[in-house]
Amino acid sequence: MPGNEVLFELHGVGKNYAGAEGGKPVSVLRDVELTVRRGESVALVGPSGSGKTTLLNILGTLDRADQGKVLLDGQDLGSLDEAGLADVRNRQIGFVFQSHHLLPHLTVLENVLVPTLPMAEGAVRAAAPDRARLLLKRVGLGDRLGHRPGQLSGGECQRVAVVRAMINQPKILLADEPTGALDRNSSRGLAALLKELNREDGVTLIVVTHSMELAKEMGRVLEFGDGQLREGGQA
Repeated sequence: MPGNEVLFELHGVGKNYAGAEGGKPVSVLRDVELTVRRGESVALVGPSGSGKTTLLNILGTLDRADQGKVLLDGQDLGSLDEAGLADVRNRQIGFVFQSHHLLPHLTVLENVLVPTLPMAEGAVRAAAPDRARLLLKRVGLGDRLGHRPGQLSGGECQRVAVVRAMINQPKILLADEPTGALDRNSSRGLAALLKELNREDGVTLIVVTHSMELAKEMGRVLEFGDGQLREGGQA
């Protein structure tokens, strides 16, 4: 069950992009207010272009808001320089995308260990291979450590991507259309895995999806419309 501790707070968040050929800027997010508590699972739904992925990128420190404040554990992310944001991203946040983005020339185990390479602490890096093996076994890939992505199914590749996102023990898992490229059975399997990580590992889960089947598995559903959020949307 999610706790009462606030993890993310967004106040008056806005994001604009330059208009075509120097035209009027396009407002993607307008005065977004959002509170996410530690251990919650949240689905962001809405039509394409509504701002779901933009918000996810801001939460994940891949992009900055143009207006308002984004607080993570009470820290204003807007006050951090790029190095500070990169540190937050590497230590606290895991990402899963629609495309698994595995490196084709690396094995499953090597792909999972890529996020540990920037870690300065020798003990953390030394323990990472054992943690990777345990996680891969947990998701049913314990016998695929030496395989390369081209030898795996799409569902297996996404499970590797989830393990890679979890290798640094993040407090937040952000997933952008994680089942979008999968068949129905693989989608259900991935949804079950994400729910298990949220429930058993306590990781806060925020998912952008067009799939109402996946959205309904989350504790809250938030719908985008006109650059703003409201509770209880439909995909």
